[in-house]
Amino acid sequence: MTILLLGGTADARHLADRLLQQGIAIIYSVAGLVRTPDMACDILVGGFSALGGLAQYVDEKNISMIVDVTHPYAKKITQTAMMVAEEKNIAYVRFHRPAWLPQAADKWLEVSEWDEVLDNIKHATSVFLTAGQLSQEQINSLHQNHSNQTPTQKQVLRTAVKPSAILPASMIWVKAIGPFSYQQELTTIQQYDIDMIVSKNSGGDSTIEKLNVAREKNIPVVMLSRPQVDIPLVFKETVFDDIAQCEAYIIKQYRN
Repeated sequence: MTILLLGGTADARHLADRLLQQGIAIIYSVAGLVRTPDMACDILVGGFSALGGLAQYVDEKNISMIVDVTHPYAKKITQTAMMVAEEKNIAYVRFHRPAWLPQAADKWLEVSEWDEVLDNIKHATSVFLTAGQLSQEQINSLHQNHSNQTPTQKQVLRTAVKPSAILPASMIWVKAIGPFSYQQELTTIQQYDIDMIVSKNSGGDSTIEKLNVAREKNIPVVMLSRPQVDIPLVFKETVFDDIAQCEAYIIKQYRN
């Protein structure tokens, strides 16, 4: 039995290490945009398009289970993985990292559309953009916001790798790879006089400290909600929000 583990997150690396320690055969797939992990298994970097697609790869490698531990916002690969697993009649297991929940002192503005982000930040003087890679259209809309402000709005974009979009000269790009400590987030927020943060609800510990700083400093956070993914009925029981339970299920299925 060979497991294809779709990774790219700290949770994925942790789960992969745990499974390898149990002697379970896995292939670890990662986009490789930020870094490629050093693991004692086959690692596939760059996705499946050049290999004929995920379905063909599953056939060629005789994959019997897909374990999806991708980012909560990686909707496309999750949908593809479920579709292929259902089509090939193989197991699909997902670890869905729990979302952050607002605390009493938080000033979250929860939104689901980019236009709502723009509307909520239009009166801010210095915006910290921490929602990952943004499209060219999103960057252009931010620049329009910047130009319409008097005085012009400061916009600070933080990503782990160089933005795929062309940034206007007015936008400040900060390259940084998490996890981030409370002190690191506090320093960045103070350095750029941030009075508004834009974030995805990624969950986990790697980037949570910006929210703790925001709470303490009374800074509003525009929180982009997670994309909704329809889970086929056949996989309803194999989506976990507890990584230990997810691991136990995989090990049990592997050894049966």
